[in-house]
Amino acid sequence: MFIDILLFILGFVFLVKGAGVLVDGASAIAKHFGLSSFFIGLTIVAFGTSLPELIVSLMASLQGSTGIAFGNIIGSNISNTILILGVTAMVAPLLVKKATINKELPFSLLAILALGFLVNDIFIDGNGPDALTRIDGLILLLFFAIFIFYTFGISKPKESLVEKTVGDIGNVDDDANMKNTNAIGMIIAGLAGLYLGGRWIVSGGISFAEFFGVSEALIGLTLVAIGTSLPELVTSVVAARKGKTDIAVGNIVGSNVFNLLWVLGLSALFSPIAFDFYLNVDLIILFIATIILIILTYLEKKNILSKKEGTVLVLFYFFYMAFLFYRG
Repeated sequence: MFIDILLFILGFVFLVKGAGVLVDGASAIAKHFGLSSFFIGLTIVAFGTSLPELIVSLMASLQGSTGIAFGNIIGSNISNTILILGVTAMVAPLLVKKATINKELPFSLLAILALGFLVNDIFIDGNGPDALTRIDGLILLLFFAIFIFYTFGISKPKESLVEKTVGDIGNVDDDANMKNTNAIGMIIAGLAGLYLGGRWIVSGGISFAEFFGVSEALIGLTLVAIGTSLPELVTSVVAARKGKTDIAVGNIVGSNVFNLLWVLGLSALFSPIAFDFYLNVDLIILFIATIILIILTYLEKKNILSKKEGTVLVLFYFFYMAFLFYRG
Protein backbone atom coordinates (compact mmCIF):
# COMPACT_ATOMS: atom_id res chain seq x y z
CA MET A 1 0.00 0.00 0.00
CA PHE A 2 2.93 2.35 0.71
CA ILE A 3 4.21 1.90 -2.87
CA ASP A 4 0.71 2.63 -4.23
CA ILE A 5 0.54 5.86 -2.22
CA LEU A 6 4.03 6.88 -3.38
CA LEU A 7 3.25 6.22 -7.05
CA PHE A 8 -0.08 8.02 -6.64
CA ILE A 9 1.71 11.18 -5.46
CA LEU A 10 4.44 10.88 -8.10
CA GLY A 11 1.71 10.53 -10.72
CA PHE A 12 0.47 14.05 -10.03
CA VAL A 13 4.01 15.43 -10.34
CA PHE A 14 4.51 13.71 -13.70
CA LEU A 15 1.11 14.91 -14.91
CA VAL A 16 1.73 18.56 -14.10
CA LYS A 17 5.25 18.61 -15.56
CA GLY A 18 4.27 16.53 -18.57
CA ALA A 19 1.31 18.78 -19.38
CA GLY A 20 3.43 21.94 -19.33
CA VAL A 21 6.13 20.46 -21.55
CA LEU A 22 3.55 19.00 -23.96
CA VAL A 23 1.70 22.30 -24.42
CA ASP A 24 4.94 24.19 -25.11
CA GLY A 25 6.22 21.61 -27.59
CA ALA A 26 2.89 21.32 -29.41
CA SER A 27 2.59 25.10 -29.73
CA ALA A 28 6.11 25.32 -31.20
CA ILE A 29 5.35 22.63 -33.78
CA ALA A 30 2.09 24.33 -34.73
CA LYS A 31 3.74 27.69 -35.34
CA HIS A 32 6.74 26.27 -37.22
CA PHE A 33 4.63 24.32 -39.74
CA GLY A 34 1.89 26.95 -39.95
CA LEU A 35 -0.68 24.66 -38.32
CA SER A 36 -3.41 26.02 -36.09
CA SER A 37 -3.10 25.46 -32.36
CA PHE A 38 -6.64 24.05 -32.39
CA PHE A 39 -5.59 21.36 -34.89
CA ILE A 40 -2.65 20.37 -32.67
CA GLY A 41 -4.92 20.22 -29.64
CA LEU A 42 -7.52 18.21 -31.58
CA THR A 43 -4.99 15.58 -32.72
CA ILE A 44 -1.54 15.29 -31.10
CA VAL A 45 -2.45 16.55 -27.64
CA ALA A 46 -5.83 14.77 -27.64
CA PHE A 47 -4.17 11.47 -28.59
CA GLY A 48 -1.54 11.88 -25.90
CA THR A 49 -4.02 12.68 -23.15
CA SER A 50 -6.22 9.74 -24.26
CA LEU A 51 -3.40 7.23 -23.75
CA PRO A 52 -4.44 6.39 -20.14
CA GLU A 53 -8.01 5.63 -21.31
CA LEU A 54 -6.66 3.50 -24.15
CA ILE A 55 -4.41 1.44 -21.90
CA VAL A 56 -7.00 0.98 -19.15
CA SER A 57 -9.78 0.03 -21.59
CA LEU A 58 -7.55 -2.37 -23.52
CA MET A 59 -6.44 -4.11 -20.33
CA ALA A 60 -9.99 -4.19 -18.98
CA SER A 61 -11.32 -5.56 -22.28
CA LEU A 62 -8.72 -8.35 -22.42
CA GLN A 63 -9.37 -9.24 -18.76
CA GLY A 64 -13.16 -9.18 -19.15
CA SER A 65 -13.65 -6.25 -16.76
CA THR A 66 -16.52 -4.75 -18.75
CA GLY A 67 -17.58 -2.33 -16.02
CA ILE A 68 -14.17 -0.68 -16.04
CA ALA A 69 -13.82 -0.80 -19.85
CA PHE A 70 -17.08 1.04 -20.58
CA GLY A 71 -17.31 2.99 -17.34
CA ASN A 72 -13.82 4.37 -17.91
CA ILE A 73 -14.71 5.84 -21.32
CA ILE A 74 -18.22 7.08 -20.56
CA GLY A 75 -17.23 8.48 -17.18
CA SER A 76 -14.08 10.05 -18.60
CA ASN A 77 -16.01 11.83 -21.36
CA ILE A 78 -18.55 13.13 -18.85
CA SER A 79 -15.63 14.39 -16.74
CA ASN A 80 -14.08 16.02 -19.82
CA THR A 81 -17.28 17.73 -20.92
CA ILE A 82 -18.55 19.19 -17.66
CA LEU A 83 -15.82 18.95 -15.02
CA ILE A 84 -12.65 19.71 -16.98
CA LEU A 85 -14.11 22.33 -19.32
CA GLY A 86 -15.89 23.82 -16.31
CA VAL A 87 -12.73 24.03 -14.19
CA THR A 88 -10.70 25.33 -17.16
CA ALA A 89 -13.30 28.06 -17.83
CA MET A 90 -13.13 29.03 -14.15
CA VAL A 91 -9.36 29.47 -14.54
CA ALA A 92 -9.67 31.51 -17.75
CA PRO A 93 -12.71 32.19 -19.99
CA LEU A 94 -12.58 29.91 -23.04
CA LEU A 95 -13.21 31.10 -26.57
CA VAL A 96 -15.05 28.31 -28.38
CA LYS A 97 -14.68 28.50 -32.17
CA LYS A 98 -17.84 28.50 -34.29
CA ALA A 99 -16.49 25.45 -36.12
CA THR A 100 -16.32 23.63 -32.80
CA ILE A 101 -19.95 24.48 -31.98
CA ASN A 102 -21.22 23.72 -35.50
CA LYS A 103 -19.04 20.71 -36.40
CA GLU A 104 -16.82 19.13 -33.71
CA LEU A 105 -19.37 19.08 -30.88
CA PRO A 106 -22.15 17.72 -33.15
CA PHE A 107 -19.66 15.07 -34.30
CA SER A 108 -19.23 14.15 -30.61
CA LEU A 109 -23.02 13.79 -30.36
CA LEU A 110 -22.97 11.55 -33.44
CA ALA A 111 -20.26 9.38 -31.85
CA ILE A 112 -22.37 8.99 -28.69
CA LEU A 113 -25.43 8.00 -30.74
CA ALA A 114 -23.38 5.53 -32.83
CA LEU A 115 -22.05 3.86 -29.68
CA GLY A 116 -25.53 3.76 -28.14
CA PHE A 117 -26.99 2.03 -31.23
CA LEU A 118 -24.14 -0.47 -31.53
CA VAL A 119 -24.23 -1.70 -27.92
CA ASN A 120 -28.03 -2.03 -27.55
CA ASP A 121 -28.57 -5.18 -29.60
CA ILE A 122 -31.48 -6.47 -27.50
CA PHE A 123 -33.27 -3.12 -27.38
CA ILE A 124 -32.93 -2.42 -31.13
CA ASP A 125 -32.82 -5.85 -32.85
CA GLY A 126 -34.31 -8.07 -30.16
CA ASN A 127 -31.15 -10.19 -30.29
CA GLY A 128 -28.54 -10.40 -27.57
CA PRO A 129 -26.45 -10.19 -25.62
CA ASP A 130 -25.65 -6.45 -25.62
CA ALA A 131 -21.99 -6.08 -26.54
CA LEU A 132 -19.50 -4.13 -28.60
CA THR A 133 -18.32 -6.78 -31.07
CA ARG A 134 -15.31 -6.75 -33.38
CA ILE A 135 -17.54 -5.61 -36.27
CA ASP A 136 -18.87 -2.80 -34.07
CA GLY A 137 -15.27 -1.86 -33.26
CA LEU A 138 -14.45 -1.62 -36.97
CA ILE A 139 -17.47 0.66 -37.52
CA LEU A 140 -16.28 2.98 -34.73
CA LEU A 141 -12.79 3.03 -36.24
CA LEU A 142 -14.26 3.98 -39.64
CA PHE A 143 -16.05 6.92 -37.99
CA PHE A 144 -12.73 7.83 -36.40
CA ALA A 145 -11.02 7.79 -39.82
CA ILE A 146 -13.64 10.28 -41.07
CA PHE A 147 -12.93 12.52 -38.09
CA ILE A 148 -9.16 12.44 -38.71
CA PHE A 149 -9.73 13.24 -42.40
CA TYR A 150 -11.82 16.23 -41.35
CA THR A 151 -9.16 17.55 -38.95
CA PHE A 152 -6.62 17.78 -41.77
CA GLY A 153 -9.02 20.14 -43.53
CA ILE A 154 -8.69 22.60 -40.63
CA SER A 155 -4.96 22.12 -40.11
CA LYS A 156 -4.07 25.57 -41.51
CA PRO A 157 -5.04 28.61 -39.47
CA LYS A 158 -7.46 30.93 -41.29
CA GLU A 159 -6.42 34.36 -40.11
CA SER A 160 -6.57 37.61 -42.00
CA LEU A 161 -3.50 39.63 -42.94
CA VAL A 162 -4.52 42.31 -40.44
CA GLU A 163 -4.81 39.79 -37.59
CA LYS A 164 -1.48 38.26 -38.46
CA THR A 165 0.28 41.63 -38.65
CA VAL A 166 -1.18 42.86 -35.37
CA GLY A 167 -0.22 39.60 -33.71
CA ASP A 168 3.35 39.86 -34.92
CA ILE A 169 4.04 43.49 -33.91
CA GLY A 170 5.90 43.68 -30.63
CA ASN A 171 5.15 40.09 -29.76
CA VAL A 172 8.06 37.75 -30.26
CA ASP A 173 6.99 34.31 -29.09
CA ASP A 174 9.64 31.95 -27.77
CA ASP A 175 7.76 29.04 -29.37
CA ALA A 176 8.66 30.35 -32.84
CA ASN A 177 12.38 30.27 -32.01
CA MET A 178 12.37 26.75 -30.65
CA LYS A 179 14.15 24.13 -32.77
CA ASN A 180 12.02 21.32 -34.22
CA THR A 181 14.11 18.64 -32.55
CA ASN A 182 13.67 20.30 -29.16
CA ALA A 183 9.92 20.69 -29.71
CA ILE A 184 9.52 17.04 -30.73
CA GLY A 185 11.58 15.97 -27.73
CA MET A 186 9.32 18.06 -25.49
CA ILE A 187 6.21 16.45 -26.97
CA ILE A 188 7.63 12.95 -26.42
CA ALA A 189 8.72 13.80 -22.87
CA GLY A 190 5.33 15.39 -22.15
CA LEU A 191 3.41 12.38 -23.45
CA ALA A 192 5.63 10.05 -21.42
CA GLY A 193 4.97 12.12 -18.30
CA LEU A 194 1.22 12.09 -18.92
CA TYR A 195 1.23 8.34 -19.59
CA LEU A 196 3.24 7.42 -16.49
CA GLY A 197 1.42 9.89 -14.28
CA GLY A 198 -2.01 8.75 -15.41
CA ARG A 199 -1.10 5.09 -15.07
CA TRP A 200 0.31 5.47 -11.56
CA ILE A 201 -2.65 7.51 -10.36
CA VAL A 202 -5.17 5.03 -11.76
CA SER A 203 -3.26 2.02 -10.38
CA GLY A 204 -3.10 3.60 -6.95
CA GLY A 205 -6.73 4.65 -7.11
CA ILE A 206 -7.89 1.15 -8.05
CA SER A 207 -5.89 -0.33 -5.17
CA PHE A 208 -7.53 2.12 -2.76
CA ALA A 209 -11.00 1.37 -4.14
CA GLU A 210 -10.51 -2.41 -3.95
CA PHE A 211 -9.17 -2.07 -0.42
CA PHE A 212 -12.43 -0.37 0.61
CA GLY A 213 -14.58 -2.86 -1.35
CA VAL A 214 -16.06 -0.55 -4.01
CA SER A 215 -17.85 -2.18 -6.99
CA GLU A 216 -16.12 -2.46 -10.38
CA ALA A 217 -18.74 -0.40 -12.23
CA LEU A 218 -18.49 2.43 -9.71
CA ILE A 219 -14.69 2.30 -9.96
CA GLY A 220 -14.90 2.65 -13.75
CA LEU A 221 -17.33 5.58 -13.71
CA THR A 222 -15.68 7.52 -10.89
CA LEU A 223 -12.12 6.81 -9.77
CA VAL A 224 -10.78 5.34 -13.01
CA ALA A 225 -12.67 7.87 -15.15
CA ILE A 226 -11.42 10.83 -13.11
CA GLY A 227 -7.92 9.34 -12.94
CA THR A 228 -7.63 8.85 -16.69
CA SER A 229 -9.10 12.33 -17.24
CA LEU A 230 -6.40 14.01 -15.17
CA PRO A 231 -4.09 14.46 -18.20
CA GLU A 232 -6.88 16.34 -20.01
CA LEU A 233 -7.57 18.42 -16.90
CA VAL A 234 -3.95 19.41 -16.28
CA THR A 235 -3.20 19.98 -19.98
CA SER A 236 -6.28 22.15 -20.52
CA VAL A 237 -5.77 24.22 -17.37
CA VAL A 238 -2.08 24.79 -18.19
CA ALA A 239 -2.97 25.74 -21.78
CA ALA A 240 -5.70 28.14 -20.60
CA ARG A 241 -3.37 29.82 -18.10
CA LYS A 242 -0.87 30.36 -20.93
CA GLY A 243 -3.61 31.93 -23.04
CA LYS A 244 -3.71 29.03 -25.51
CA THR A 245 -7.43 28.31 -25.30
CA ASP A 246 -7.48 26.68 -28.74
CA ILE A 247 -5.37 23.82 -27.36
CA ALA A 248 -7.49 23.66 -24.19
CA VAL A 249 -10.80 23.31 -26.06
CA GLY A 250 -9.40 21.21 -28.91
CA ASN A 251 -7.82 18.85 -26.39
CA ILE A 252 -11.19 18.14 -24.72
CA VAL A 253 -13.27 17.81 -27.89
CA GLY A 254 -10.62 15.70 -29.61
CA SER A 255 -10.12 13.52 -26.53
CA ASN A 256 -13.86 12.77 -26.31
CA VAL A 257 -13.95 11.65 -29.95
CA PHE A 258 -10.74 9.65 -29.51
CA ASN A 259 -12.20 7.88 -26.46
CA LEU A 260 -15.50 6.91 -28.05
CA LEU A 261 -14.27 5.96 -31.52
CA TRP A 262 -10.56 5.12 -31.30
CA VAL A 263 -10.21 3.68 -27.77
CA LEU A 264 -13.45 1.67 -27.69
CA GLY A 265 -13.11 0.68 -31.35
CA LEU A 266 -9.58 -0.65 -30.88
CA SER A 267 -10.46 -2.32 -27.57
CA ALA A 268 -13.43 -4.14 -29.14
CA LEU A 269 -11.23 -5.20 -32.06
CA PHE A 270 -8.92 -6.99 -29.63
CA SER A 271 -11.71 -8.50 -27.55
CA PRO A 272 -15.52 -7.99 -27.68
CA ILE A 273 -16.83 -6.02 -24.68
CA ALA A 274 -20.11 -6.90 -22.94
CA PHE A 275 -22.35 -3.92 -22.20
CA ASP A 276 -24.49 -3.53 -19.08
CA PHE A 277 -27.87 -2.05 -19.99
CA TYR A 278 -27.92 0.35 -17.00
CA LEU A 279 -24.93 2.22 -18.50
CA ASN A 280 -27.40 3.65 -21.02
CA VAL A 281 -28.33 6.14 -18.31
CA ASP A 282 -24.75 7.41 -18.27
CA LEU A 283 -24.67 7.55 -22.08
CA ILE A 284 -27.81 9.70 -21.99
CA ILE A 285 -26.22 11.95 -19.36
CA LEU A 286 -23.14 12.33 -21.60
CA PHE A 287 -25.41 13.23 -24.54
CA ILE A 288 -27.30 15.80 -22.45
CA ALA A 289 -24.03 17.24 -21.06
CA THR A 290 -22.75 17.81 -24.62
CA ILE A 291 -26.00 19.55 -25.59
CA ILE A 292 -25.78 21.74 -22.45
CA LEU A 293 -22.23 22.70 -23.44
CA ILE A 294 -23.43 23.73 -26.91
CA ILE A 295 -26.27 25.77 -25.40
CA LEU A 296 -23.96 27.55 -22.94
CA THR A 297 -21.58 28.56 -25.72
CA TYR A 298 -24.50 29.90 -27.76
CA LEU A 299 -25.66 32.04 -24.85
CA GLU A 300 -22.63 34.29 -25.31
CA LYS A 301 -22.47 36.39 -28.48
CA LYS A 302 -18.70 35.92 -28.71
CA ASN A 303 -18.86 32.13 -28.11
CA ILE A 304 -17.03 32.46 -24.80
CA LEU A 305 -17.46 29.91 -22.03
CA SER A 306 -17.31 32.25 -19.04
CA LYS A 307 -16.32 31.58 -15.44
CA LYS A 308 -19.98 31.65 -14.40
CA GLU A 309 -20.89 29.03 -17.00
CA GLY A 310 -17.86 26.98 -15.98
CA THR A 311 -19.18 26.98 -12.43
CA VAL A 312 -22.55 25.70 -13.69
CA LEU A 313 -20.80 22.80 -15.45
CA VAL A 314 -18.80 21.88 -12.34
CA LEU A 315 -21.95 21.90 -10.18
CA PHE A 316 -23.63 19.65 -12.74
CA TYR A 317 -20.74 17.21 -12.35
CA PHE A 318 -21.08 17.13 -8.56
CA PHE A 319 -24.79 16.31 -8.95
CA TYR A 320 -23.79 13.48 -11.32
CA MET A 321 -21.30 12.12 -8.75
CA ALA A 322 -24.01 12.22 -6.07
CA PHE A 323 -26.32 10.29 -8.41
CA LEU A 324 -23.65 7.62 -9.03
CA PHE A 325 -23.05 7.00 -5.34
CA TYR A 326 -26.81 6.97 -4.70
CA ARG A 327 -27.22 4.39 -7.48
CA GLY A 328 -24.32 2.40 -6.07
